[in-house]
Parts: sequence; C-alpha cells; structure tokens
Amino acid sequence: MATKSRFSHDEVSKDNPLFSQFRVIIETAFYRNNVVNVNSRREAYKLAVSSPGTIVTNLEVYQPEKLGLDPGTKVLLFNDGVVVGRYAPARRVVGEPGLDLRDCSAKLREAVYNTRYRKMYHAQAIIGLDKDFSVKAHLLVPEGFENTLYNWLLNFQPLEGSYVDLYRNSKLLENEGDIFIFSDPDWTHPDHPYGLTFFDPEHNVAAILGMRYFGEFKKGTLTLAWSCASRNGYVSCHGGQKRYNLDNGKNFVVGVFGLSGSGKSTITHAKHGGKYDVTILHDDAFIISLEDGSSVALEPSYFDKMADYPLNSPENRYLLTVQNIGATLDSEGKVVVVTEDIRNGNGRAIKSSLWSPNRENKFSEPVNAIIWLMKDPAMPPVVKVKSAELASAFGATLATKRTSAERLAPGADPNALVFEPYANPFRTYPLSIDYYGFKDLFKERNVECYIFNTGHFMTKKVTKETTLAILEKIVTGTAKFKQWKNFEELEIMEIEGYIPDLDDPVYVELLKKQLHSRLDFIRSLESEKAGYNRLPQEAYDSIQRLHANINR
Repeated sequence: MATKSRFSHDEVSKDNPLFSQFRVIIETAFYRNNVVNVNSRREAYKLAVSSPGTIVTNLEVYQPEKLGLDPGTKVLLFNDGVVVGRYAPARRVVGEPGLDLRDCSAKLREAVYNTRYRKMYHAQAIIGLDKDFSVKAHLLVPEGFENTLYNWLLNFQPLEGSYVDLYRNSKLLENEGDIFIFSDPDWTHPDHPYGLTFFDPEHNVAAILGMRYFGEFKKGTLTLAWSCASRNGYVSCHGGQKRYNLDNGKNFVVGVFGLSGSGKSTITHAKHGGKYDVTILHDDAFIISLEDGSSVALEPSYFDKMADYPLNSPENRYLLTVQNIGATLDSEGKVVVVTEDIRNGNGRAIKSSLWSPNRENKFSEPVNAIIWLMKDPAMPPVVKVKSAELASAFGATLATKRTSAERLAPGADPNALVFEPYANPFRTYPLSIDYYGFKDLFKERNVECYIFNTGHFMTKKVTKETTLAILEKIVTGTAKFKQWKNFEELEIMEIEGYIPDLDDPVYVELLKKQLHSRLDFIRSLESEKAGYNRLPQEAYDSIQRLHANINR
C-alpha cells in the first residue's frame, strides 16, 4: 500500500519521522468512542438525506450503480450562509516562518476536545487513481455536516470495488503516512474570525476549523496530496489535462493551468464540434512524473460552477450534488434547482466522472505542451515561450483576477491584477520546488510552453472561439508562429484584431508596466515570509531581459 496506516510496536516512537506533534493530535481524534465509520457513498447518502437543511430534489442521479449508489438516488442540494468561497488568509502551514507552533498545538487540542460530546463521522478515500500514485485519506466531520461527508466521498474515490485492489497494489511511498483531516465547521475563535485551515504537510495532516464551504475540504485534501506528490518525483498541477488522439497513432497531450474563471474547465472539456477524438484526464487536479512525463488524475469527479448551466442544460444530467444555489417547483410540482448564480455567486455542483465518457485516470503518454491561462491585457491571445527559464518564470508570475470562488479579506480590491504562481494557491512547500519542476519539464522533456490570454487584449475580449481555434492549430501542428519583434525567446501568432503594436506608446507603456509588475512580484518574494517562496535569480533575469528589449 502506498501510505502507511499501521505500525509495529517498535515503530511507535518519537524517532519515527512519520509522527509529529500535530499528526498525533489529529490522528488520535479518529479513534474516540464518539466516532462512527461511514464506509460507502450509499451510507453517506442516507445520512445526508436525513441531515437538517438538506433539499432532496426530484432530479435523479444518472447511472447511480456505476458510482456506488442505489437506483433512485436523487441530487441533493445544501446551502451555506454568508460564505460561498474559499478564504486563503485562513491558511497556516507548518514550515512557513513566523508560525507559533505552541499556540497552534493548543488550539488544535482544544478543538478536538470540544467535539467529544458530538457524534463524529469518519470516511476514507484514496487520492490518486493509478497504482503509480495513490494515497489513503481520512476525513472526520461532526454530526450535522453529513452533506460535507457525502460530497467528499463523491469528489474523491472511496475504497470500494476495484479500487481496493488498486490501492493494495499501488506503489509504496517511503516515509508517507495516510492523510488525516479533522474538521469542525462550527468552531470559533477570536484570533480567527474567518476560520482556520491548518496544515502539517510533511506529516500529511490538516485541520479545517470554522469553515463550511465544501471547496475548503476539497482543496484542503488536495493540498496534502499535492505536497506528498512533490516529495515523490512529481510536479503538482492545479489544472486540466486532455489528450488529442490524432491520425496515424499520434497523440498530443496538453495541460492548461488557470484559476477559477480562467477557462480551465472550458478548454479541458471542449469537444471542438466533434472534430477530434479527445480523452480527458481531469480538469482540476493531477500530477506529472518528472521521470517519464506521464500524468495521474487525483480525483474522479468534477467540482464545477453552475453559473453557465440553466436548468434545461444537458450538462445537468451528470449532477450528483449542488451547493449554494436555489430551488423551486416546476410545472409538475417537482423540486428542481435554480442555477446561474441567482441566489449568490459561485454556485457549485459535483458532477460525476460520467460527464466525460472519454475519461482515463492515467496518461502514459508524456505531456507535450503546457499552457498558462492568464488575464493580462498586455498579452496577445497566444504567446509561445521558447526558453525553459522564462517559461517557468511566466508560470510563477501567472497573472489573473480574483473570482467569486474566493472570499476576500475586507478592503481587498476584487478587480486588481494579481499573481498566483502556477495557478496553485494551495502550495505548502517552497515555490522554488515548482519552479524547478516545471523548468525540468520544459528543458529536459522538451515540453512546449504557451501563454493564452483568456481575458481582454487591451480593451478587446479574447473570445472562447478564438482560444479554441488557436489550440486546434497547435495540436494539429498547423500553427504559424513568428518571433515577437525584439523578444528572441517569444513567438506570437498574428491574429486579426489582436496584433500587438510596439510602435503604439500606449501599448508599450502597458507592456512595460505588466512586465515590471512581475519583476516587483518576484522581488517581493525575497522578503515575504522571510524568503520562504524566493525564486532563483534566473527567473528574475529572464523577465528583465524582456523588459530591457522592449525599446531596443
């Protein structure tokens, strides 16, 4: 088995590197006499149906037997209150400078103690859907949050059926224990008015306290799995990946990286009007092997926005549960969902793996191209990056705008351009690890790198149709790129209406500003958190060369 669940008596020792103060606090909570094991999606569904506040809609789950559910299983709706997005400032990570570990330990012990009079539910799942990488995870939630438990078991893969053997035969990961996540969404503390998500990544444990939004549980679990993968020869990816199965036995594997709202899922699931035979790995979470370039999906289901799916959308056939959306009665008096973010922003659904019938959990074929999805008005719709250092540096300074998937701190500007390295705000290890990992893919495995601007170029919107047309040309090898003026390491595709004009002083000033903001961001990492996420000087230099060449 990949991760260690049981220990000989000799291994239960302070000298065992798998144990830490925080792992012991959190794992111990799972063995109390107020804990009830929930062993299947069927059990979790029954609990969720009876949980106060659940809405049992009249929408039926499609082919439930294939998902470990009973015939007649309904789509469940559960809504949160004021918070309908993730809150990144609540994260505390062991290893980052300035964290008071003694204070964290006391708070965790008290949080566990205060759940002793409540029934707690324990579920297990695996993260990673191939024997090359599969880790076991445990979640503990209090009574009243059965929908969270059910959603977690739908989003990840329970240890049922063939997956029992898959995990049993999976590759052993040395010095890795199971993932344990303790939670109490009702927890409050004056030091943490918006909640606390605490991680000890090297020991695969976390606590999610005072947080109800399911995205915290999904991404909290992935946070630990990605960290584990980064220690075991993989590049961790918050993105989507698909394979184009072309003629003559050829294929093209492309990964797209971007935050919620960047077009990541749209591009990953695009069917291109049936022109291509496409296979999906996943649209949110996977890992790439530094050894052979293969990729493994981490989860079977999809946590998708509902803003673009009205009730009559055929995509709703694959709904399993929905969160933070409305309900009403149809003409037959049946309870149906009200989508399109009428109730609030960031309405969500868990969709089954059947949404992508052309789905695989591992791509043995090495990745061919990585695309950074950005919303940067200085960038044309597509830029090809020819230098490995510059390609990884652009990933580390991926530009975007905040979305409704996040809860922002008071006073934060929701329209400000921000940088989210590799579109992964869930990293729990130094940023340089990802920088060198992606650089290795570009340099040693000759992976192509592209930047897609899916926002506006200057004031003109880059349409979805434009983006997909560019992708089709890249995949089929018909794309025509030319060097972008003085930038020897960049190439562009000339597209009518989107051609950057370096003789236009307004555009030149914008381009300078955007490049300079990247340089400022890289410099800020040298002092922020005592340099924990410092990038190598070559990352700064690669972008500085572009800035210097604008007016050459």
